[in-house]
Amino acid sequence: MCHAMPQAICQLRNMPLSGDKELDEQIKKWVKWDHNGDTLGQIMEAVKNEQWDVLRCRLCRRISFGTSGLRGVMRAGFDSMNELVVIQAAQGLCAYLMEQYPEESMWPERGIVVGFDGRYNSQRFAELTAIVFLSSNFRVYLFERPVPTPFVPYTIQRLNCLAGVMVTASHNPKQENGYKIYWTNGAQIIPPHEEGISQAILDNLKPKEDSWDETVLCANELLCDPYNDVVPAYFDALKKEMTCTLLEANGKCQLSFTYTAMHGVGYPFIQLAFAKVSLKPVIPVREQVEPDPEFPTTPKPNPEEGKTAMALSIKTATSKKTPVILANDPDADRLAVAEVGDDKKYKLFTGNELGALLGWWALENYKLNSEEPDVSKCVMVASTVSSNILKCMADVEGFTFHETLTGFKWIASKVIDEQNAGKKVLFAFEESIGYMVSTNVLDKDGISAAAHVATMACYLRCKKCMSLQEKLRDIYEKYGYHASIVSYFICRDRSLIKQIFNRLRTFDDEQENTYPTGILDGEFEIENVRDLTTGYDSSTPDKKPVLPVDENTQMITFTFKNGFVITLRTSGTEPKLKYYAEMCGKPEDKRWDELEKTTRRMVEAAVNEFYEPETNGLQRKPED
Repeated sequence: MCHAMPQAICQLRNMPLSGDKELDEQIKKWVKWDHNGDTLGQIMEAVKNEQWDVLRCRLCRRISFGTSGLRGVMRAGFDSMNELVVIQAAQGLCAYLMEQYPEESMWPERGIVVGFDGRYNSQRFAELTAIVFLSSNFRVYLFERPVPTPFVPYTIQRLNCLAGVMVTASHNPKQENGYKIYWTNGAQIIPPHEEGISQAILDNLKPKEDSWDETVLCANELLCDPYNDVVPAYFDALKKEMTCTLLEANGKCQLSFTYTAMHGVGYPFIQLAFAKVSLKPVIPVREQVEPDPEFPTTPKPNPEEGKTAMALSIKTATSKKTPVILANDPDADRLAVAEVGDDKKYKLFTGNELGALLGWWALENYKLNSEEPDVSKCVMVASTVSSNILKCMADVEGFTFHETLTGFKWIASKVIDEQNAGKKVLFAFEESIGYMVSTNVLDKDGISAAAHVATMACYLRCKKCMSLQEKLRDIYEKYGYHASIVSYFICRDRSLIKQIFNRLRTFDDEQENTYPTGILDGEFEIENVRDLTTGYDSSTPDKKPVLPVDENTQMITFTFKNGFVITLRTSGTEPKLKYYAEMCGKPEDKRWDELEKTTRRMVEAAVNEFYEPETNGLQRKPED
């Protein structure tokens, strides 16, 4: 593979370059630095065909940290995911860790953990990361088989590592991969570490001579597989979260579950989890149970996409007559759930509905598990685009609720703060089907969430004679009905996205901080506006928001006088313009159909007036 490089340099000397000094310099760097024959060939072919615009896009801008670290298409170029970019990222992270932990004895003592999923190139990217760190005298705990993403943050805490890397693109299409970084505390990186690592990458772009040296992976005493140390401990910790009564009920309950791994890594770990907490083995969706980087039955391997992604699960569950479906995304950090209803059709719970159920369950489980429960010392957390159902629960039950920015890195950061303050964090969630049912893992965890949902379903069915849907209605009866709608448009034009949001910020004759004041010709009036991109909040005395501002992400929240709230934001990992809407009813308000109808009407109007999808040529979510 590396023999292609000297030959490519010779070829380059005989080729006319673009005449653009910056581009030509980047082409030369790529040819000198890239040891992979495939990606090197892609660049050489583009040079040969004088595809300067393509090369400028690929080489003159870099892939950057988003909500979940690095993520992009696998191809040649500094703007994409490939071996050279992974080595640069690893070198930057390594240099930053050396700076943050200058005591050299810590590097081989504590080291880092590296995991990977079942995607194309994931294991290779993980091994290259290991090479970089081993070459700098770091201990490396490298999983030798694909594992769920939650196992990396769990390993950091379990083995006291300095950091962790998970190579995954989660639920993105097969062409993509990613590089998720966790800090010493077991949580995804947040500022200032994000900026520090980004700068360290830029300061260490040139691969070191030994960055491609695979021999360091052979018989290296600093390299080991943490699987046998970590995995049994993870499942022991999961079991301890449940009382003997619950485990006994699981063993007796005949409720059955269909499970899909979405062609990802989850199935063997779901099997272990269910056995550990005395649940019946799941019935797998055979076509999707093994890791397959092609994702042949689901091009969008994201259970959040709805019934199109869950079609095979529903087919299996119907034929096997299983009441409940559990679905992990390919790296098993998210969980979707469906349950058959009285009409014999499967209801797919939204992320917010499952958040309500698991929030109730976390509190119920805490009370069952504690001799003297003190709810006043308990905490639950959700991101600002998620349902306010936990806040309404907190008002009634007496625990503390906290709202964070979007992304589990912010949720985990708040969880750590609360733990350090002596609080008991029971549960945290994000509407995008991400759940932290305990703090064993400081990130969303689809394996433990599945075990808890199944245990909750057995408890409700066998102890309370209730289905999950009946319990959800019970929750709404007590805390108020919450009508929520979450969806998106596809938009790949960054300049158009900026134009759409800028129009909303300068709504009154292009004056700054003037936003829409209502929808449907003033029928529904806006009470306040919060813009976490620019740092404006009309509801606070100083017009500054309480939550942190991120100028790199578009995000505006409109709160209406009737209690309707809608947030518009861009996705950190996909070309999506998202919207999150909710209407929170009071417990005494039983007109649920009316609340639902008003919510749908307001969502349609707000989306059409704010995003202007027809005018801007936006592509709607397929099921909308």
